[in-house]
Amino acid sequence: MRTKLLSFIPFFLLFFLSCKRDYPFIKEWKSTKVIVVVIDGPRYQETFGEPNHTYIPYQSALCKEGTLCTSFYNEGTTNTVNGHTAICTGNYESLNNAGLDIPTFPSFFQYYIEQKKAPASKAWIIASKDKLEVLANCSDKTYMNKFQPSTDCGINGLATGYREDSITQKNVLNTLQQMHPDLMLVNYREPDFSGHANNWNNYIKGIQQTDKYVAAIWDYIQSDPYYKDQTMLFITNDHGRHNDGWKDGFVSHGDDCSGCRHIALLALGTDIKKNYTCNLNYSQIDITTTIAAIFNLNMPYANGKIIDDIIQY
Repeated sequence: MRTKLLSFIPFFLLFFLSCKRDYPFIKEWKSTKVIVVVIDGPRYQETFGEPNHTYIPYQSALCKEGTLCTSFYNEGTTNTVNGHTAICTGNYESLNNAGLDIPTFPSFFQYYIEQKKAPASKAWIIASKDKLEVLANCSDKTYMNKFQPSTDCGINGLATGYREDSITQKNVLNTLQQMHPDLMLVNYREPDFSGHANNWNNYIKGIQQTDKYVAAIWDYIQSDPYYKDQTMLFITNDHGRHNDGWKDGFVSHGDDCSGCRHIALLALGTDIKKNYTCNLNYSQIDITTTIAAIFNLNMPYANGKIIDDIIQY
């Protein structure tokens, strides 16, 4: 029996080593901070799906500094609260989209604060939409009302209404400068807000304005020694919108049509391949698992996988 066991060990080691890139924590990450920016509700066909990237020139230029994922999806409920919940918890749920439900599972914010023994000031949710304050908590009995990040959502928190993205942008840059958080999620309400208003011109302006905002965040990261060469930036969406000719087109979203599901992901940072296009299929919950790997967090309820193809090993 002992001989058989010893003969099995080399095979086991070979198998383990051959699969090591699937193991979440094998890389020595240079990134020690993560910022996730969620641009709310553009259709892929108006962002990276538009051949010339007409409305997003800044993100288009940033592709040379990082990786663009062209096959990235919301595979759950295609609305704001559930899209953001998937990114933060690694789980697709069907929560009330008005902010009446908190997520079932803990987020990477709660795990980060708990496992790194970090103060709430090191983890922030800054959102134009007030309802996204629900992301700071969960209904899991072990984590409910515990290890919550700092929040700056809407006019003055949950149930106070949306605010302008320009205010959110100012607050993001001030928080980065003054508080130096290590983990942050940012939400801009545009272009979703104008899409629902059936205002095509403002919908496009929302895409263009948020394009400038994310470029300004990346510029700030490069200018601050606390963040430069130590920060991974994910730029993505919570959902898309209906395709032209389907229901009311760009005005709404919420079903499983390709327009609602297909979204963008642009990843930047020292650990990210530069000037690279990833065509493999990934989804929102994979952002969660990738962030867990960067911070070496144990997130037992997260269901995603590392977005391995974008990583510079």
